[in-house]
Amino acid sequence: MTRPAIASFSGAELREVFAAATVWLERNIPQVNAVNVFPVPDGDTGTNMYLTMRSTMEEAERCADPAAGAVLAAMSHGALMGARGNSGVILSQIIGGLARGVDGATDVTPRSLAAGLELASAAAYKAVTKPAEGTILTVIREVSEAVAAANDNSDLDSLLETAVKTAKASVERTPSLLPVLREAGVVDAGGLGLSVLLEGVLRHVRGQSLESAAVAETVEEDWLAATGARHQTEGSLYGYCTELLIGGSGLDVESIRGRMMGLGDSVIVVGDGQLIRIHVHTDDPGAALSLGTSAAELVQVKVDNIRKQAERFVEMHEEMRVEAAEPPVVSTVAVVAGEGMERVFQSLGCTRTISGGPTMNPSTREIVEAVDACPTDDVVVVPNDKNIILAARQARKLTEKHLHVIGSRSMPQGIAALLAISPGEDAALVAEAMENACGAVRTIEITRAVRRSSIGGVRVNEGDVIAIVDDELKLVAPSPEQAVVRALGGLPKSDASLATLYYGAETTAAAAEELARNIRERFSSYEVEVVFGGQPHYDYIVSVE
Repeated sequence: MTRPAIASFSGAELREVFAAATVWLERNIPQVNAVNVFPVPDGDTGTNMYLTMRSTMEEAERCADPAAGAVLAAMSHGALMGARGNSGVILSQIIGGLARGVDGATDVTPRSLAAGLELASAAAYKAVTKPAEGTILTVIREVSEAVAAANDNSDLDSLLETAVKTAKASVERTPSLLPVLREAGVVDAGGLGLSVLLEGVLRHVRGQSLESAAVAETVEEDWLAATGARHQTEGSLYGYCTELLIGGSGLDVESIRGRMMGLGDSVIVVGDGQLIRIHVHTDDPGAALSLGTSAAELVQVKVDNIRKQAERFVEMHEEMRVEAAEPPVVSTVAVVAGEGMERVFQSLGCTRTISGGPTMNPSTREIVEAVDACPTDDVVVVPNDKNIILAARQARKLTEKHLHVIGSRSMPQGIAALLAISPGEDAALVAEAMENACGAVRTIEITRAVRRSSIGGVRVNEGDVIAIVDDELKLVAPSPEQAVVRALGGLPKSDASLATLYYGAETTAAAAEELARNIRERFSSYEVEVVFGGQPHYDYIVSVE
């Protein structure tokens, strides 16, 4: 059956297609990171583009105006606010160009898409002080040119198909335009990330799966060895990647760009009179911060040691080659609740996931089916709930696989267990390491009481917000956010330094980010991360390690 042509996207449809594109990019983060050699080999382009898109989509979800132009304007603001790294800043300008092409209209049409891509290309080139061909700039330019040429009487899906085909071909040509890519034997990471995003849009339009992803490439070993040697002998090869977001009134983008160019290279300065995003590679991040504070108020600051990032990039490829040479000894099956949580487990290499958890425990049959579908003889089941452990153990009797059941009682423990896997190790040792990792994580779960009761001296009424710490009811609080703060405060002093907030399906990203800021202020010893979990019933699940 032939699908009807798509004449336009409404605001709601626009959110859907870009949300799908963000999911597809997340699936392909390892592939994009693995080829990130320009302008520096720091292996984070895929991550930075995904984090930029996550901020983009969070702002889109907050937009109450149904018009596509308003949604794109919100996306443009979110992209600028959340832009990460060189690639993220350029991506924010591409989204901004698309927004200007639609310019407040109710729907995105083929004509406005073509206009937006043309503006996106111009904005991307303008953002970079020294544009280089063979990068994401080339890809967006060639895509915009191809879509403009095909725009006459075309529908949106055919234009998207043109965009994706052009992007893929452009990415494949990048090594011929940029010597460092040719030497490393890879394509441009930023261009690849943009191609993946466009492909995600087209996949959603065509109703195709977003589950699979490409296998990450590795960089040529000779180039990687030379890069590693340079970083061992040169004290300050790349300096510091310094990113600022400054806010004020009457800001002069061109003046700030000119002053920032005297501090280093890879300079990108974009924005307007009220908000400016700055990216620079410099040996003196303090000078960049001083420049920012002299011009306006600092809104965000991020400084990374690029030399250390480049060394991690070399290590990442060494690990990838080891993994490729040593096929997995064990497969893993995890029980998870929530769309975001499922993506987290899949990103950690979990072979198969089963939907389930509190109030919706999977059956032993479902566990057996997932285990039998795994490619290895040894399979580790990660139950992530105390009430599922028994069912998982029962599955041992119903499968011919060698089944190992980890005693993980929460999803944070399950995540820690997956992170403990060492490729190539004996299955029994893998299972032992995963079991031990579970004990190193404290879990705080924030939910609402379903009935009136008194447990361990804590009295609760139906509907009360409660905090459960490692399966034990600890306290009642006026709000989920206060419950998290009080539960953290009640933990004994330890060496724990990371708190990860997984926010649920009914919790907004804004509330989670505000909570994270509160925790950083109250508990200076914690590094705090915010991740969309999408879990039902639980406003927050907090991992403390």
